[in-house]
Amino acid sequence: MRLISWNVNGIRAVLNKGFMEFFNEVNSDIFCIQETKMQEGQIEFNLDGYYQYWNSAVKKGYSGTAIFTKEKPISVSYGIGIEEHDQEGRIITLEYEKFYLVNCYTPNSKRELERLEYRMIWEDEIKKYLIKLDKKKPVIYCGDLNVAHNDIDLRNPKTNHSSAGFTDQERNKISNLLNSGFTDSFRYLYPDKENCYTWWSYMMKAREKNVGWRIDYFITSSSIKEKIKDSLIHNNVIGSDHCPIELNIEL
Repeated sequence: MRLISWNVNGIRAVLNKGFMEFFNEVNSDIFCIQETKMQEGQIEFNLDGYYQYWNSAVKKGYSGTAIFTKEKPISVSYGIGIEEHDQEGRIITLEYEKFYLVNCYTPNSKRELERLEYRMIWEDEIKKYLIKLDKKKPVIYCGDLNVAHNDIDLRNPKTNHSSAGFTDQERNKISNLLNSGFTDSFRYLYPDKENCYTWWSYMMKAREKNVGWRIDYFITSSSIKEKIKDSLIHNNVIGSDHCPIELNIEL
Protein backbone atom coordinates (compact mmCIF):
# COMPACT_ATOMS: atom_id res chain seq x y z
CA MET A 1 0.00 0.00 0.00
CA ARG A 2 1.31 3.41 -1.01
CA LEU A 3 0.43 6.53 0.99
CA ILE A 4 1.40 10.14 0.28
CA SER A 5 1.34 13.18 2.56
CA TRP A 6 1.97 16.74 1.37
CA ASN A 7 1.54 20.19 2.87
CA VAL A 8 0.51 21.99 -0.31
CA ASN A 9 0.45 25.52 1.19
CA GLY A 10 -2.82 26.28 -0.59
CA ILE A 11 -4.46 23.70 -2.86
CA ARG A 12 -5.74 26.28 -5.33
CA ALA A 13 -2.22 27.62 -5.85
CA VAL A 14 -0.53 24.24 -6.15
CA LEU A 15 -3.03 23.06 -8.75
CA ASN A 16 -1.29 25.49 -11.09
CA LYS A 17 2.16 24.18 -10.14
CA GLY A 18 2.04 20.53 -11.16
CA PHE A 19 -0.07 18.99 -8.42
CA MET A 20 -2.15 16.83 -10.72
CA GLU A 21 0.90 15.62 -12.64
CA PHE A 22 2.42 14.31 -9.41
CA PHE A 23 -0.91 12.98 -8.14
CA ASN A 24 -1.47 10.97 -11.31
CA GLU A 25 2.13 9.80 -11.56
CA VAL A 26 2.39 8.53 -7.99
CA ASN A 27 -0.99 6.74 -8.15
CA SER A 28 -1.18 6.33 -4.39
CA ASP A 29 -3.81 4.35 -2.53
CA ILE A 30 -4.26 7.21 -0.07
CA PHE A 31 -3.18 10.84 -0.60
CA CYS A 32 -3.27 13.24 2.35
CA ILE A 33 -2.83 16.98 2.12
CA GLN A 34 -2.46 19.72 4.70
CA GLU A 35 -2.89 23.49 4.59
CA THR A 36 -5.60 23.42 1.94
CA LYS A 37 -6.48 27.06 2.75
CA MET A 38 -10.00 26.71 1.38
CA GLN A 39 -13.57 25.82 2.22
CA GLU A 40 -15.07 22.74 0.62
CA GLY A 41 -16.83 23.62 -2.61
CA GLN A 42 -14.59 26.56 -3.50
CA ILE A 43 -13.09 24.54 -6.34
CA GLU A 44 -14.25 21.68 -8.53
CA PHE A 45 -11.92 18.81 -7.70
CA ASN A 46 -12.65 15.74 -9.77
CA LEU A 47 -10.44 12.76 -8.98
CA ASP A 48 -11.64 9.65 -10.75
CA GLY A 49 -11.41 6.57 -8.58
CA TYR A 50 -10.99 8.43 -5.29
CA TYR A 51 -13.27 9.23 -2.39
CA GLN A 52 -12.68 12.74 -1.00
CA TYR A 53 -12.82 13.93 2.59
CA TRP A 54 -12.25 17.59 3.52
CA ASN A 55 -11.94 19.35 6.87
CA SER A 56 -11.82 23.13 6.54
CA ALA A 57 -11.07 25.74 9.18
CA VAL A 58 -13.84 28.03 10.36
CA LYS A 59 -11.53 30.91 9.38
CA LYS A 60 -11.51 31.21 5.60
CA GLY A 61 -8.24 30.77 3.68
CA TYR A 62 -6.51 29.16 6.65
CA SER A 63 -5.24 25.71 7.62
CA GLY A 64 -7.42 22.76 6.50
CA THR A 65 -6.81 19.13 5.57
CA ALA A 66 -8.07 16.65 2.99
CA ILE A 67 -7.71 12.96 2.15
CA PHE A 68 -8.23 11.25 -1.22
CA THR A 69 -8.53 7.47 -0.98
CA LYS A 70 -9.24 4.65 -3.41
CA GLU A 71 -10.83 2.44 -0.77
CA LYS A 72 -13.90 3.71 1.01
CA PRO A 73 -13.27 3.75 4.77
CA ILE A 74 -15.50 2.11 7.35
CA SER A 75 -15.90 5.46 9.10
CA VAL A 76 -14.68 9.06 8.90
CA SER A 77 -14.27 11.58 11.71
CA TYR A 78 -13.17 15.20 11.73
CA GLY A 79 -11.20 16.67 14.60
CA ILE A 80 -10.62 14.92 17.92
CA GLY A 81 -13.92 15.72 19.61
CA ILE A 82 -12.66 18.73 21.58
CA GLU A 83 -14.19 21.97 20.39
CA GLU A 84 -11.16 24.09 21.31
CA HIS A 85 -9.00 22.04 18.96
CA ASP A 86 -11.51 21.43 16.18
CA GLN A 87 -11.96 24.93 14.77
CA GLU A 88 -9.04 24.89 12.32
CA GLY A 89 -9.67 21.77 10.23
CA ARG A 90 -6.47 20.10 11.35
CA ILE A 91 -7.43 16.43 11.74
CA ILE A 92 -9.19 13.82 9.62
CA THR A 93 -9.35 10.18 10.72
CA LEU A 94 -10.30 7.32 8.41
CA GLU A 95 -11.02 3.89 9.83
CA TYR A 96 -10.21 0.83 7.76
CA GLU A 97 -10.47 -2.86 8.57
CA LYS A 98 -6.84 -3.20 9.66
CA PHE A 99 -5.82 0.32 10.72
CA TYR A 100 -6.70 3.94 11.38
CA LEU A 101 -5.28 6.71 9.23
CA VAL A 102 -4.92 10.10 10.92
CA ASN A 103 -4.03 13.09 8.72
CA CYS A 104 -2.77 16.02 10.80
CA TYR A 105 -1.67 19.62 10.34
CA THR A 106 -0.11 20.55 13.68
CA PRO A 107 -0.38 24.19 14.83
CA ASN A 108 2.78 26.24 14.40
CA SER A 109 4.12 27.79 17.60
CA LYS A 110 4.74 30.97 15.58
CA ARG A 111 7.36 33.68 15.91
CA GLU A 112 8.15 34.73 19.46
CA LEU A 113 6.57 31.36 20.36
CA GLU A 114 3.26 33.11 20.92
CA ARG A 115 1.33 29.89 20.41
CA LEU A 116 3.69 27.50 22.19
CA GLU A 117 1.48 27.18 25.27
CA TYR A 118 -1.50 26.19 23.12
CA ARG A 119 0.72 23.85 21.12
CA MET A 120 1.69 21.97 24.30
CA ILE A 121 -1.98 21.42 25.17
CA TRP A 122 -2.66 20.28 21.59
CA GLU A 123 0.21 17.78 21.69
CA ASP A 124 -1.04 16.22 24.90
CA GLU A 125 -4.57 15.81 23.51
CA ILE A 126 -3.34 14.37 20.19
CA LYS A 127 -1.20 11.86 22.04
CA LYS A 128 -4.22 10.74 24.10
CA TYR A 129 -6.28 10.50 20.92
CA LEU A 130 -3.71 8.36 19.10
CA ILE A 131 -3.17 6.05 22.07
CA LYS A 132 -6.94 5.56 22.34
CA LEU A 133 -7.13 4.59 18.66
CA ASP A 134 -4.09 2.34 18.95
CA LYS A 135 -5.82 0.27 21.63
CA LYS A 136 -8.42 -0.69 19.01
CA LYS A 137 -6.23 -1.21 15.94
CA PRO A 138 -2.88 0.07 14.56
CA VAL A 139 -2.54 3.72 13.57
CA ILE A 140 -0.80 5.46 10.68
CA TYR A 141 -0.36 9.11 11.68
CA CYS A 142 0.88 11.49 9.00
CA GLY A 143 1.21 15.12 8.07
CA ASP A 144 3.01 18.35 8.75
CA LEU A 145 3.80 18.00 12.46
CA ASN A 146 5.71 21.29 12.57
CA VAL A 147 8.68 19.93 14.53
CA ALA A 148 12.16 18.75 13.64
CA HIS A 149 12.77 15.98 16.16
CA ASN A 150 16.55 15.78 16.35
CA ASP A 151 19.62 17.73 15.24
CA ILE A 152 19.92 15.54 12.15
CA ASP A 153 16.46 16.73 11.04
CA LEU A 154 17.45 20.29 10.16
CA ARG A 155 20.46 21.94 8.58
CA ASN A 156 21.23 24.46 11.34
CA PRO A 157 20.25 23.01 14.71
CA LYS A 158 22.44 25.26 16.86
CA THR A 159 21.16 28.57 15.51
CA ASN A 160 17.54 27.34 15.57
CA HIS A 161 17.56 25.83 19.05
CA SER A 162 14.83 28.14 20.38
CA SER A 163 12.98 28.65 17.11
CA ALA A 164 9.39 27.51 16.59
CA GLY A 165 9.54 23.86 15.52
CA PHE A 166 12.80 23.14 17.33
CA THR A 167 12.21 24.13 20.93
CA ASP A 168 12.99 21.62 23.65
CA GLN A 169 9.30 21.59 24.55
CA GLU A 170 8.15 20.60 21.04
CA ARG A 171 10.89 18.03 20.61
CA ASN A 172 10.08 16.46 23.97
CA LYS A 173 6.43 16.09 22.94
CA ILE A 174 7.28 14.07 19.84
CA SER A 175 9.74 12.02 21.87
CA ASN A 176 6.97 11.29 24.37
CA LEU A 177 4.66 10.20 21.56
CA LEU A 178 7.24 7.89 20.02
CA ASN A 179 8.01 6.43 23.45
CA SER A 180 4.31 5.63 23.87
CA GLY A 181 4.30 2.92 21.22
CA PHE A 182 4.83 4.76 17.93
CA THR A 183 7.60 4.77 15.30
CA ASP A 184 8.94 7.48 12.99
CA SER A 185 8.98 5.45 9.76
CA PHE A 186 11.77 7.44 8.11
CA ARG A 187 14.20 7.22 11.03
CA TYR A 188 13.24 3.58 11.59
CA LEU A 189 14.66 2.77 8.16
CA TYR A 190 17.26 5.53 7.85
CA PRO A 191 18.46 6.43 11.37
CA ASP A 192 21.64 8.17 10.25
CA LYS A 193 20.73 9.57 6.84
CA GLU A 194 21.60 13.26 6.68
CA ASN A 195 20.39 16.25 4.64
CA CYS A 196 16.89 14.82 4.26
CA TYR A 197 14.38 17.63 4.56
CA THR A 198 10.72 18.26 3.73
CA TRP A 199 10.40 22.04 4.22
CA TRP A 200 12.51 24.98 3.11
CA SER A 201 12.07 28.70 3.66
CA TYR A 202 11.25 30.75 0.58
CA MET A 203 14.04 33.13 1.61
CA MET A 204 17.80 33.07 0.91
CA LYS A 205 17.51 30.36 -1.77
CA ALA A 206 17.08 27.84 1.04
CA ARG A 207 15.70 25.07 -1.14
CA GLU A 208 18.36 25.53 -3.79
CA LYS A 209 21.00 25.19 -1.06
CA ASN A 210 19.04 22.45 0.74
CA VAL A 211 18.93 24.42 3.98
CA GLY A 212 15.81 22.74 5.26
CA TRP A 213 13.90 21.00 8.01
CA ARG A 214 12.29 17.54 8.19
CA ILE A 215 8.93 18.37 9.75
CA ASP A 216 6.59 16.08 7.77
CA TYR A 217 6.16 12.53 9.01
CA PHE A 218 4.62 9.12 8.61
CA ILE A 219 4.44 7.73 12.13
CA THR A 220 3.01 4.26 12.70
CA SER A 221 2.06 2.18 15.68
CA SER A 222 5.18 0.29 16.68
CA SER A 223 3.17 -2.93 16.43
CA ILE A 224 3.27 -2.62 12.62
CA LYS A 225 6.72 -1.10 12.14
CA GLU A 226 8.11 -4.32 10.70
CA LYS A 227 5.53 -4.06 7.92
CA ILE A 228 7.06 -0.76 6.73
CA LYS A 229 8.72 -1.33 3.35
CA ASP A 230 9.97 2.17 2.64
CA SER A 231 9.63 5.79 3.73
CA LEU A 232 10.52 8.31 1.06
CA ILE A 233 10.98 12.06 0.65
CA HIS A 234 10.10 13.43 -2.79
CA ASN A 235 12.34 16.49 -2.54
CA ASN A 236 12.37 16.92 -6.31
CA VAL A 237 8.63 17.75 -6.37
CA ILE A 238 8.07 21.49 -6.24
CA GLY A 239 4.92 23.59 -6.00
CA SER A 240 4.94 24.22 -2.25
CA ASP A 241 7.49 25.15 0.43
CA HIS A 242 7.06 21.52 1.55
CA CYS A 243 7.65 18.42 -0.57
CA PRO A 244 5.56 15.23 -0.53
CA ILE A 245 6.54 12.25 1.58
CA GLU A 246 5.62 8.61 0.99
CA LEU A 247 5.04 5.49 3.05
CA ASN A 248 5.05 2.01 1.57
CA ILE A 249 3.61 -0.53 3.98
CA GLU A 250 2.08 -4.02 3.75
CA LEU A 251 -0.94 -4.48 5.99
